[in-house]
Amino acid sequence: MKILIVDDERAIRNSLKEVLGDEGYEVEVAEDGATALSMVDKEKYGVIFCDIKMPGMDGTEVLDKLVKDGEEAAVVMMSGHSDIDTAVECIKKGAFDFIQKPLDLNRILITIRNATERTQIVAENKSLKKKVYGHKMVGESDAIRHVRDIISKVAPTDARVLITGPNGSGKELVARSLHEMSTRSAMPYVEVNCAAIPSELIESELFGHEKGAFTSAIKQHKGKFEQADHGTLFLDEIGDMSLAAQAKVLRVLQEKKLSRVGSDKDIMVDVRVVAATNKNLKAEIEKGNFREDLYHRLSVIVINVPSLDERKDDIPLLVDHFVKQISAESGMPAKSFSPDAVAKLQEMSWTGNIRELRNVVERLMILGGNPVNSQDVADYVSPVQ
Repeated sequence: MKILIVDDERAIRNSLKEVLGDEGYEVEVAEDGATALSMVDKEKYGVIFCDIKMPGMDGTEVLDKLVKDGEEAAVVMMSGHSDIDTAVECIKKGAFDFIQKPLDLNRILITIRNATERTQIVAENKSLKKKVYGHKMVGESDAIRHVRDIISKVAPTDARVLITGPNGSGKELVARSLHEMSTRSAMPYVEVNCAAIPSELIESELFGHEKGAFTSAIKQHKGKFEQADHGTLFLDEIGDMSLAAQAKVLRVLQEKKLSRVGSDKDIMVDVRVVAATNKNLKAEIEKGNFREDLYHRLSVIVINVPSLDERKDDIPLLVDHFVKQISAESGMPAKSFSPDAVAKLQEMSWTGNIRELRNVVERLMILGGNPVNSQDVADYVSPVQ
């Protein structure tokens, strides 16, 4: 990984370059902000260490430009004791971290390691965006237009969002769209399926743990909240979360801090939480399965994703989209669907929603003729219910 050091003091530039070079990193240096920005335009860096107090363009101006340009490198501000308030402001603007001078090598190496983890998460998120059914919502029905309109209004804010809707309807896509259209889009997007994690492990997964916190904790682990710092955390199927974990999530939302399992040390986090559920949380509250105070914290904005049965007018567009996507992903020749085949699909009841439709399209591309016709649908798809 390539690292850039930006500091007007030659001694600091050279010493950091030498020390980090000995650690196996490729290091370049810049003596001022303008030079640094010129270098960033030409090279890709994993981490940028930038001093705050510099003549001409100071570190905050460099950060502003990097954030505005969507720079993916983790920007770490370096500051003297008197610049701490400024450093905190830089974190709010999008800096990954700040290190106080005089610089400590261990602190620098830990920061680089953490930045590398964040870079990996961002890369994974980019890969995820190409999956599901694209990162744009396919359809022109009134129902889906309404969802897109809410997303466009809510995404630029930091308001917490609760996404409701049946399984397979595309709640994950709404969450990703909220992140991609937000001011946090260059920062991590971390997804947690609360239903897939055993209740005894959910707290460790969300909040992390210290080495030795329990029998299998052989090393320190950063939880999803820490991994999503300055980005978005998507809590999918939050209705399945244990009451004990709900209490801790509520504390993080209220106080913006957490403690890892096995530690009493508080860690500050800045995370936008987006949650989703296919359950009626108000009914779960009445049953004693979900905390009412957490519900109100999460549901500042509620977005209900319609079922496919509520937006059947979108089926022709979705079929066309899935044909192109499946063909591109699998190398399978694209097939056309006759109007009578599409009409037959529109007559069906889609209990599995978008996910089920995609599976059916793939099945028909494999087993049906070209074009796929209504008889293929009758032969290879379950009868109309």
